[in-house]
Amino acid sequence: MSNNILTTFLTEAKPTQVLWALQDKASEDWVVLDSPSFENTEVMPLWSSADLAQQHCIDEWCNYVPCEISLADWFEFWLEDLNKDGVIVGINWQGDEEYLEMELSDFTQALAEIESLK
Repeated sequence: MSNNILTTFLTEAKPTQVLWALQDKASEDWVVLDSPSFENTEVMPLWSSADLAQQHCIDEWCNYVPCEISLADWFEFWLEDLNKDGVIVGINWQGDEEYLEMELSDFTQALAEIESLK
């Protein structure tokens, strides 16, 4: 199942060349949460579309909005920061029942294969 989640994510992100995360409108903080699978690890949920991300703007994330991150920015800025903080990524996060967590290096390698050369 996990490979399907990644494949779908990459297929949807390829034409747009963007990822979606949730950002707090007021503080500009991004959603990062404790990993359900790994102790003392934080995970940043990412989605392949604004619609998928929007579905999670409820409950404790009701003040957040989907915000796009271009693949170029991901490689240039995000990678280093998340790596430094030891954060992993959650692909097309669906909450407790369905999620795929990936190491940053594995996810970035997969992304590199769909990044269009400018």
